[in-house]
Amino acid sequence: METSIENRFRNVTKSKTFRHILKKYSLNKKAVLDIGCSYGEFLKHFGSGSVGLTVVREEVKVGRSLNLDLRLANIEDENFSLDKTFDAIFANNIFEHMQSPHNFLIKIKKFLKPDGILILGVPCIPYIAPLLYFNKFRGALASLHINFFTRPTLIKSVESAGWEVIETRGFRFSNLFVDYLLNLIYPHFYVVARVNLSFQYPTKRLKELEGYNKQDTK
Repeated sequence: METSIENRFRNVTKSKTFRHILKKYSLNKKAVLDIGCSYGEFLKHFGSGSVGLTVVREEVKVGRSLNLDLRLANIEDENFSLDKTFDAIFANNIFEHMQSPHNFLIKIKKFLKPDGILILGVPCIPYIAPLLYFNKFRGALASLHINFFTRPTLIKSVESAGWEVIETRGFRFSNLFVDYLLNLIYPHFYVVARVNLSFQYPTKRLKELEGYNKQDTK
């Protein structure tokens, strides 16, 4: 592998944040669907049966050379499908690029086992706005992004798509209290959620959807 790619793998292996997530949710023992997996630097650490999705052919080539199950696919494609379900879905630094984040959250439910979890990593605009003057905190405003979140709007977006949020934190520290104290300045959050089986859209939303459906049949 080229040095830059090797560095990506090395950085993930050294990441305390990823190590905390991996350990807490035993992802090394679970079949994980890694959406937007890049070269497979996270996928490498997940359990047997894990699959990575990317839209970049070169990334697939590198990942497969490392015996990782990388597949060339865009989950937002209308005809996208998979022949299996997973213990967990891991999607890091992809949600902010989605053409339709809400549809994405609805669609991926069918790829989870009944007790499966979603781990969604998203750069967020910090509570303390002046921090945006510092490069470290400007990731949420990157020019490639088309969706922008704060921690509260990220949580609301996930809940409004029929998910029950378990926790939302930076995972920089294993100690919950310390980690939550730093919510004010964290530039990146991980939402951990499970499917909310009792979820239904509010009545007004259902009526709105009904109206759309009637227009489509005209």
